[in-house]
Amino acid sequence: MDAVGDLLARDRRSDRPALVVGDDRERSYHELITNAYKAGNVLRFHGVAADRTVAVAPVPALPPVLAFLGAAQLGAATRFDPAAGADAGDRLLLVPGAEQAAYDPGPGTKLAVFGGDADAADTIDWEESVWSENPAFPPTTVAPETPLLVDGDRSVSHGAALAAAAEVADVRGLDGDSRVVLRSSLAEPGAVVAGLLAPLLVGGCAVLSDPATTAGAPGGDLAVTSGDAPEPERIDPEEVPLSGD
Repeated sequence: MDAVGDLLARDRRSDRPALVVGDDRERSYHELITNAYKAGNVLRFHGVAADRTVAVAPVPALPPVLAFLGAAQLGAATRFDPAAGADAGDRLLLVPGAEQAAYDPGPGTKLAVFGGDADAADTIDWEESVWSENPAFPPTTVAPETPLLVDGDRSVSHGAALAAAAEVADVRGLDGDSRVVLRSSLAEPGAVVAGLLAPLLVGGCAVLSDPATTAGAPGGDLAVTSGDAPEPERIDPEEVPLSGD
């Protein structure tokens, strides 16, 4: 696979669990891929395209994941830092509804919210937009060297991210029956790679948990966390073999 969009190929849609988020509901590969298509269409409608960047709140929830996957299909990079994205003039900011008052996007930047109502007429209701969007997504071609993640002055390409994800999966023995629990912020590129891309690459399931909550957190074959974890298999995001561009 050369680009993250390859993880979302139509022939990968199935009833197998792909993602579990805070509400403990499992999303199947069919549901995740279909909604990632919808997210890509929403972003394209609002001017997101190749060489653009979207800034997404690093919240362990479905809307940020869909925004990331939707942007990746378009060849747009994701920055899991809305404040930095606002300063940089990124094309779209996606933040929780409760935090929207903290942002005053400049010209050329759209504001989208999830988990709450939009306060202004020109603010995008992300969940409603994705729900109502067309589930068909035209094929796109994204080169492996295309930036996928932006972290400060560093960018990580699709090719580098997938290579690191494949190495994590190989070294840790992940397969289609594996569950990887992500307890680290999406703001860390290594966490996105090991906690989301690695399980999706092998057909496993990613479990997104609040990094601030460890008691009662779900278990899995691998825990991606910056803190102590009870599972025997644990990886720190900084240990992910990820090269920057």
